[in-house]
Amino acid sequence: MDKKKKIMAGAGAAVIILAGAAFFLTGKGTKGGQGGPGGMGGPGGMMQESTVTVVNAANPTTGDVSVTSSLTGTVEAADVVYVYAKAGGDVTAVNVRAGDMVSQGQVLMEINTEQVESARNSMDSAQVNLSQAQSNLSRMQILYDSGDLSDQEYEQYQNSLKSAQLQYESAKLQYDKQVEYSTITAPIAGRVESVDVDVYDRVNQSAQLCVIAGEGQNSITFYATQRMVQNLKTGDELEISKNGNTYTGNITEISNMVDESNGLFKVKGDMESSDEIAIGSTVKITLVTGRAENVMLVPVDAIYYSGGKGYVYLYEDGKAKMASVEIGLYDSENAQILSGIKADDMVVSTWSSNLYEGADIRLKSDAEAADAAAGSGEGQNGAPTGDAQGAGGQTPAGDGQGADSKAPQGVPAAGGAQNGNAAPKAQ
Repeated sequence: MDKKKKIMAGAGAAVIILAGAAFFLTGKGTKGGQGGPGGMGGPGGMMQESTVTVVNAANPTTGDVSVTSSLTGTVEAADVVYVYAKAGGDVTAVNVRAGDMVSQGQVLMEINTEQVESARNSMDSAQVNLSQAQSNLSRMQILYDSGDLSDQEYEQYQNSLKSAQLQYESAKLQYDKQVEYSTITAPIAGRVESVDVDVYDRVNQSAQLCVIAGEGQNSITFYATQRMVQNLKTGDELEISKNGNTYTGNITEISNMVDESNGLFKVKGDMESSDEIAIGSTVKITLVTGRAENVMLVPVDAIYYSGGKGYVYLYEDGKAKMASVEIGLYDSENAQILSGIKADDMVVSTWSSNLYEGADIRLKSDAEAADAAAGSGEGQNGAPTGDAQGAGGQTPAGDGQGADSKAPQGVPAAGGAQNGNAAPKAQ
């Protein structure tokens, strides 16, 4: 007898343990478990169904997308002339400073090349020889005309004159060059950007003296990769930024050769003139380096990545379906889709961590319509609380409805069950 009681007691304990575990799993362990009367998840109600994620979805659109890149460039004058010393010597005068405007031919500085005097002496000596040769030929002309001078002798005097003439012309040319070398003039009109010498400085031949920028529009130079260059063309607009100010420009020249110093392609453009940007300044350049027109687009928020490959979720009969896509260009809002989906697919644009293959989803528009219909139904058919009475003067108990109600409590009005997700009924 005692043994039988022990067996019954053990079986009873096992039943209690199983019942407690079931209560924990279905009641406390599950959010929204059995609760109040007649409601879903309450006492007397059914267990809550799996969560349905409300999403936005739409067909892919057709449009244009462009990619912008930011680069750095250098501002240059449209015409820049570097003035060099053509002969060495001491600087005796500097007539300009950086920032001065000069005209073509204006004297910038003077250099004592120490060769001007020597060239002048050579020229004067050649001139004396020329005059003597001319006088000798004039005297010999009289003798030649009277027959007292042979043709051979007369020809010698003529050649002497020609030689003296050539020597004089050469000496004069050398003198003019030395004068030019000692007097530095502006080759173009423009602004003096820099002056590299002072008075009493001694300079060597080919030493840089100053830099003059022409009066035309400034230009800008920058370097781009091969991928960028393939999408650039002359005339493309440039946005140039410096010190919080923005200027506009256009591409004027694209090099077809790679620069040996950096492996990039040199691109030049013009820009509106501005005294606020000095020649040689570094500026920020923003330009379109990729564009696609009349292509399939989806919002960038609709794209997920796994292992470096993109995919989207499609809405199909209340379920989420993964679709791998090939992505082209993209900006901050839209991405180009090269393949993977069709124009009539409903692409989910709501990002959610609850999405996965086969997940239950519901369109936000359908959910809002259902909520609006349910609210309207409750206003018209719902039983009033408090002292409201049902048919036969009986007060409805708990969540019961009056005799004139069209739908029991817990069942949504028409349209409440959408996209294959049936609305649960209260028990």
